[in-house]
Amino acid sequence: MRRPSLAARVVIATLLVAAVAAGASAALVSWTASAPLAALTSIVIAVPLAIWAARLATNSWSQVIRAVRDGVLSLRDHDFSISIAPLPGGELRELVTAYNSLGDLLRRERLDLYQRELLLDTVIQTTPLVMVLTNSAERIVYSNVAARQLFHGGRKLEGLDFPNLLASSPAALREALSATGDTLFTMEVAGEPQVYHLSQRRFHLNAQPHRLLLLKQLTRELAAQEVAVWKKVIRVIAHELNNSLAPISSLVHSGRLLATGPQLERVFTTIGERTAHLTSFIDGYARFAKLPRPRPAPVSWPDFLARLEGTTAFRIEGELPRTPASFDVSQLEQVMINLLKNAAESGSVREEVVVSVRESPAAGAGFLMEVADRGSGLAEEVLRDALLPFYSTKPTGTGLGLTLCREIVEAHGGRLSIANRPGGGAVVSVWLPPS
Repeated sequence: MRRPSLAARVVIATLLVAAVAAGASAALVSWTASAPLAALTSIVIAVPLAIWAARLATNSWSQVIRAVRDGVLSLRDHDFSISIAPLPGGELRELVTAYNSLGDLLRRERLDLYQRELLLDTVIQTTPLVMVLTNSAERIVYSNVAARQLFHGGRKLEGLDFPNLLASSPAALREALSATGDTLFTMEVAGEPQVYHLSQRRFHLNAQPHRLLLLKQLTRELAAQEVAVWKKVIRVIAHELNNSLAPISSLVHSGRLLATGPQLERVFTTIGERTAHLTSFIDGYARFAKLPRPRPAPVSWPDFLARLEGTTAFRIEGELPRTPASFDVSQLEQVMINLLKNAAESGSVREEVVVSVRESPAAGAGFLMEVADRGSGLAEEVLRDALLPFYSTKPTGTGLGLTLCREIVEAHGGRLSIANRPGGGAVVSVWLPPS
C-alpha cells in the first residue's frame, strides 16, 4: 500500500484535530448552553492541537531541509564530506538523492584534481631546472628543490625578498637577471665554472603581475658539443695544412735539384700560391673567432641596399620599408655580400637573384629580409647542416660563410634560416628585431 504524501498527511491531521475540536465543542455546548462560549472554547482547544499536529506531520520534512541547508553551507566552504541518510520514500527522497550525488561527484573531482596537482608538483620538484616565481613586490611565491639548493642552501625560499637574496649571489647571475630577455651566462658553482641558460617570462596571475625565472645548466651539453666541434676543427685544419704543406715540401725538394733553369720559376710560383691559400684559410678562422660586438645605428633601407649594388647583380622585389632599421652597417653588409655571393654561385640566372625587405604587420615585430635565387636548391642534408661551422659543399670552401652570417645576425638579436624556394631555388631569411 502506498504511503500518503506529506501534504495528505497534513490535511488528515488537520481534519482529525478539527473533528476532535468539534466534538469537544458540542459537548461544551450541551453543558454550558452558551454558543459564544462554546466557539471560543473550541478555538482555544483546536489551534494548539492543529499546531502540534502540523509540526508532527512535517517534522521529517524540516529535518531534511535543515540537513540540505547545512550540506550546502559545507559545499560553499569546500567541505564535501557531508551526506544525508536516504529516506524510505516520498517527495524529499529525490532531493536527498540529488544532493548526495552532487557531493560524490565533487569528492571524486577534488580527488582527481589533487592527484594531478601532486603529479605536477612531483615533476617540478624533481626536475633539475631551477624555477622561481615572484610577485609584483619581488617576493618569492613559489620555488622548487633545485632553486632552493642554488639560492639558499636547500632552505625554504617562499616569502623571501628576491633582490635581497640575490645580493649574495655571483655577479654573473645578477647581471643576467637584470636583463629582460633570455641569455647564456657562466658563473662559478662549488668552485667550478658552470654555464646556464636563463629564461624569463612575465604574466598576470589573479590580475597581479608575476615573473617566472627558469635556469637550466648547460655545462655538460656544451662541453660535449665543444669537444665534437674541436675534433672537427682539428680534422679540417690538419687536412688543409697537409694539402698545402705536402706540395710545398715536394716542390722545395725539386727546387734544390733544379737550382737553375726555367722550371725554377714555376716551382716557386706554386709555393707562393699554396702559401697564400694557407694564409687565407687561417685568416678566415681568425675572423670567425674574433667577431667584434655590433654597433647598431639608424639605417635607411634604400641607402643600405644601394651600398651593395657594386658587389654582385641582384634586383629588389617589392617596396622597401620606410621605417629605418638599427644595426651595424658593416657587419650586415658582410652578411648580405656572403648571401648574394652564394645565390650567384647557385646556378641561378642573374635576374632571378632577388632581395626583398618587408616590415612585419604586427606592431613592433621587426623586419624580414630575404635573399632568393632560382638555382638547383638544397638537398635535405645540406639544409640540416648548412649553418654548422666548417660545413661546406664547395671544394675550396671553408664552411664559415653561413656560420659567420648567423653569428652576426644573432649578435643583433635576430634569426637566420634557410629553406628551398617554391618553384625551385633557395631562400635565406634574416629577421631583425625592431629599432
